Amino acid sequence: MCYQYILTEKEANIGILTINQPQKRNMLHLAALKEIESALDEWKDDLDVKVVIITGAGDQSFVSGADINELNKRTMIEALQPNMTATFQKIENYEKPIIAAINGVAVGGGLELALACDVRIAVKEAKLGLPELNLGIIPGAGGTQRLTRILGKGKAMELILTGDIITGEDAERFGIVAKAVERAELIEAAMSYAARIATKSPLALKIAKMVVNKGADIDMDTALMFEKLGQALLMGSEDKNEGTRAFLEKRAANFQGR
Repeated sequence: MCYQYILTEKEANIGILTINQPQKRNMLHLAALKEIESALDEWKDDLDVKVVIITGAGDQSFVSGADINELNKRTMIEALQPNMTATFQKIENYEKPIIAAINGVAVGGGLELALACDVRIAVKEAKLGLPELNLGIIPGAGGTQRLTRILGKGKAMELILTGDIITGEDAERFGIVAKAVERAELIEAAMSYAARIATKSPLALKIAKMVVNKGADIDMDTALMFEKLGQALLMGSEDKNEGTRAFLEKRAANFQGR
């Protein structure tokens, strides 16, 4: 499919989605969000795509945030529409793992997009933050909630209230990103993570994402029961049989997602 604001390509079992508006610092507007959702829908049932990487075009910005012109015109009622929140929930709940390769500025909606991904890798000099309070608003596409669940209330509150911008190296130290790398190594690092993940059972990946994401929001007893039910489902799968046989036979497993 041909898109105006994003680029898509497939390499091996990995789908690469690039936000492609470098002249506008890869900002997000409603049309770009719709294209992101469309690309994810296209890959959802594509058995050749097992992991997705999201990155930004150019060497300046991952995603610089929302279109401020759109925000300036947005009314109270319009702010209640799903829009960006819905897109990021789709990313978080996507059946296949999604890796954010943060190649530059990731502020506001850009950081919120990255927080919705399963794994985040950033260049060391990347700039990350939630400066929405400078505009008289708050992070409104999951930032207040996802950052708090990653960092804990204290540090998340500090970053949100001050609007401070941190580097990729700081983000690794705080646990926001899994790894901060040199710019020349970013895509290679993201592809390496993706390739390792792609060897796993698609069913197990799907259940693991579901259990971790949902379990983080509920009490421990319920979360453990949810985990147990997920494990029980996988015990009846062909992938479990293949995985255990492959281990015993000392060979690589050939998972089919069944």
